[in-house]
Amino acid sequence: MGADNLILLEVLEWFDETGQELLHRLPERGSGEIKFGAQLTVRESQAAVMYYKGRAGDAFGPGRHTLKTGNIPIITKLLSSPWGMTSPLRAEVYFVNLKVFPNLKWGTRDPVAFRDSELGFVRLRAHGMFNIRVIQPVLFINTLAGTMGKYSTEQIEEYLGRVIVSRLNDYLGETLDTLFSLPAQFDEMAEDLKKRLVRDFVRFGLALDDLHINSITPPEEVQAAIDDRSRLGLIKDMDKFVRMKAGMAMEKAAAANSEAGGAAIGMGLGLMMPGLFAGMQTQAQTAPEQVPCSDCGNRIPASARFCPLCGQQQIVLMQCASCGNNLTPDAKFCSRCGQPADRKPAPVICTACNQENLPGAKFCGGCGLKLC
Repeated sequence: MGADNLILLEVLEWFDETGQELLHRLPERGSGEIKFGAQLTVRESQAAVMYYKGRAGDAFGPGRHTLKTGNIPIITKLLSSPWGMTSPLRAEVYFVNLKVFPNLKWGTRDPVAFRDSELGFVRLRAHGMFNIRVIQPVLFINTLAGTMGKYSTEQIEEYLGRVIVSRLNDYLGETLDTLFSLPAQFDEMAEDLKKRLVRDFVRFGLALDDLHINSITPPEEVQAAIDDRSRLGLIKDMDKFVRMKAGMAMEKAAAANSEAGGAAIGMGLGLMMPGLFAGMQTQAQTAPEQVPCSDCGNRIPASARFCPLCGQQQIVLMQCASCGNNLTPDAKFCSRCGQPADRKPAPVICTACNQENLPGAKFCGGCGLKLC
């Protein structure tokens, strides 16, 4: 006779000492015989589910319950005599913790790729917190806990965190345009992301009680570019700013030289300042214009023939009719899609009026219908 056959449950109650258990089963190992008239005590923050013959039977809310034949299907000792006074019909009680489990962590294990409209491809890391609670005890037991005697937040935190990151990837790709506008959108993003995750949690009998985004951080070099842009936004007149910084530096140099007996050097620097200012102004005014690369979006000089980041040819001599890639003069095939370079773009025919439209047209010039 196994050890679990000797279990005779008379008082059933459970206290969560760790604060992290979502579920606890009695008996903890195997199943047991629940004595007729046993006392079941369920706290306000709990629900109890009775399993009999391997199926969920009665569920009990807060209060003290006397287990009798009328409210649970228990076979008595008189009916168990053919099996040596040991009942072959086993039962177990699952206590489910209905409280909110806060401060669970989620985050990206590996950076996720994101195409920024101004910075090109960047890799992001994101971290945050979320709160969960059980809203469907039987569904939670059947889909996640199964026959486990205990189930804690540690066993589900990592999986739910991956689900959150997966939905975040989709959200960023569909809604976010550039990282420069990101810091002001954390609350709005968290609320929209929470709505997307409702169905993912409900199918396990869980509710996503709250979700927070603590940080979304790009690589250090991209962060430096964002900081530089923020500083430039505070400077209204770059020319005046350069003059001011140069004047302050020269003033300090002249003062230091004067204290060391080099008054002549200080006077010489003073005479050079007007010419230096004029040079700085000319340099600022003649700074090369920058444009985004047609392929990766990296900012490059307008006169550049090739992008230093991706190598894309910038001077348009001819373009592929299939994908729009810039081609060299003697190219016979496109280096991107492999189509013949002399292939003519096919016109777009409107299905409503049979009007022939230019390649790439989105609306018909004859009837105004949107072209697929």
